[in-house]
Amino acid sequence: MADQCIFCKIISKEIPSKMEHEDDLCVAFHDIHPRSRVHLLVLPKRHMETLKDMEIADEKTLGRMMKVASDLAKKFKLEDYKLLMSVGKKAGQEIFHAHLHVMSVD
Repeated sequence: MADQCIFCKIISKEIPSKMEHEDDLCVAFHDIHPRSRVHLLVLPKRHMETLKDMEIADEKTLGRMMKVASDLAKKFKLEDYKLLMSVGKKAGQEIFHAHLHVMSVD
């Protein structure tokens, strides 16, 4: 599909990534332009442009994304870390497939 977003292509394995997690609801992989020592992205497998596009049925996915973020922080021994989800262009969202950044603070 020509208009498929870059994250959808990573999910479908058309584009390689350094994957850290994959289940039926979400994936997590290393950001290719890290802003910190550890910078991971957690995103739903189902394409949705922003958090505004999430439906009631996506509550489980959003909860799963938070659990995966927590598990990855433990895996990378991050005592303190930042979670960031930008919603919309003015908020700094660059790729329009909802995603959560997990970043170390060192």
